[in-house]
Amino acid sequence: MLISTPIFAQHWPVRPVRYIVPFPPGGGSDVAARAIAVKLSEAWGQQVVVDNRPGAATLLGTDLAAKAPPDGYTLLHASASYAINPHLQKKMPYETLKDHTPVTQAAYQPYVLVTHPSVAARNVKEFIALARAKPGALNFGSPGAGSGGHLAVEHFRLASNTVMVHVPYRGGAPALTDLIAGQIQFMFPTMLAVAPHVKTGRLRSLAVTSAKRAAVLPDLPTISESGLPGFEATSWNGVMTPAGVAPAIIAKIHKDVVHALRAADVRDKLAADGAEAVGNTPQEFAQIIRNDLAKWGKVIAATGLKLE
Repeated sequence: MLISTPIFAQHWPVRPVRYIVPFPPGGGSDVAARAIAVKLSEAWGQQVVVDNRPGAATLLGTDLAAKAPPDGYTLLHASASYAINPHLQKKMPYETLKDHTPVTQAAYQPYVLVTHPSVAARNVKEFIALARAKPGALNFGSPGAGSGGHLAVEHFRLASNTVMVHVPYRGGAPALTDLIAGQIQFMFPTMLAVAPHVKTGRLRSLAVTSAKRAAVLPDLPTISESGLPGFEATSWNGVMTPAGVAPAIIAKIHKDVVHALRAADVRDKLAADGAEAVGNTPQEFAQIIRNDLAKWGKVIAATGLKLE
């Protein structure tokens, strides 16, 4: 007996759903995924199991999702690295966008331009002027070559026509330690990582990298309004499925994930992690990914960055 897709979607899911997170537990993407999973489990009457599959710069978990049956029983919590990896990885195990279907952007988190207090700049315009006056004198740290924090600075450097020196670290924590110690001059970390140090005066925040001001730091201007119009670089995460999932099931997943993201407790959980909930349409999420693919492709090509 044939069952039409809309009727099938009404009864879906009838068993647990696997939610792949290509990161270890505890990070921003994992926090968002677990908050969403709880709400989906309640809405669907089926367990939504978060499956952490870190490895190979998120390729491992993302590929697992790409190769899963397109029946809606596998979700992927993708991140901004989804749009970076195609330009840095020598061999991709899946085809970006073709092998996955965007459902909705869950959240985004801006980076913050922070400097050591010894840097003689109180705002973005002064910082750019200082960098132009002393090419190569400012060193910046990142969690590693090709990371979002690294590429955000490279994007800033290209947009501001400045020369700065990258010092890659194995993770954000050691980079932040050296920034506080004055071994490097600035970074573009996430808000949550630096907020305590800004409050104590050990670091100075100049601007956020998002298109609009951050709700948790409303007094901090954006880089775009501070002298580089149109500048934007954020860390984001969102829900995807393997390609080929029935449109009616995609619509159901979308509706219920967006409903979860509108819940006050989910928004509070994301805000506590320095992120803002989104919940846009599949088309809008797909366009964000395409925009980032183009942006990071240009930045990586201009810098000649290659991973060893």
